[in-house]
Amino acid sequence: MIPRMINGLLDIVYPKTCVICKKKIKGRGSIDNVICAECWRKVKKNLPPFCLRCGRNLHRNKSVKNICVACVKKPPHFDRAFSPCVYEGTIKELIHEFKYKNKEHLGATLSRLMIEFIKEYNVPMEFLDLIVPLPLHKTRLREREFNQAEILSRHIAKEFNKEMSNDSLIRHRYTRTQTELTPDERIANVKDSFLVQKPEIIKNKNILLVDDVSTTQATSSEAAFALKESGANIVFVLTLAN
Repeated sequence: MIPRMINGLLDIVYPKTCVICKKKIKGRGSIDNVICAECWRKVKKNLPPFCLRCGRNLHRNKSVKNICVACVKKPPHFDRAFSPCVYEGTIKELIHEFKYKNKEHLGATLSRLMIEFIKEYNVPMEFLDLIVPLPLHKTRLREREFNQAEILSRHIAKEFNKEMSNDSLIRHRYTRTQTELTPDERIANVKDSFLVQKPEIIKNKNILLVDDVSTTQATSSEAAFALKESGANIVFVLTLAN
């Protein structure tokens, strides 16, 4: 009774507001007390049919044997990728709040989308040995103070009782942000930027590589290349949005 009264008083003094629309969250009309149900419904889901390599929605007449034209022209180094959301609108805003405004607590809410996707589409977690978050370079980690991929990975690993390794794969070369680069520039920018410093952890393992966003998938492909060069068997990629 007393804790409920205290929480009620806190809601009056510090009312909970939606991280997107900034409106006050009332009663149970929210997701984890951080986003209102109305904004949560606006998250655009990535829907099947999926490309069997990059995981994006396959548009009619733009695929070859269930693989998108982009993956046919330049196959990625990972075996398959999955994403529950399309990187636009509400999810784009949520990821921006998560990454750049020190809202580390949003990781629990955002990872829920990834966990639900895994269960709905039967991503074969039982065959995966290890979860590896895509690493940040130490300079960028100091700037941001946390690695968003590591936070998402931690929730996924806990849900599926999987081992996570956050130090076997490192980003040993500092790269420019990918945001304003062309697809070809992105590939060149991240080339040879990853290094496996603990190959004994990676060798002969089936790995789930986790990140928040993958647009051209150049970064995750290069990271998968480093993992496979160190002996990984299968590398799947799971991102929150693409």
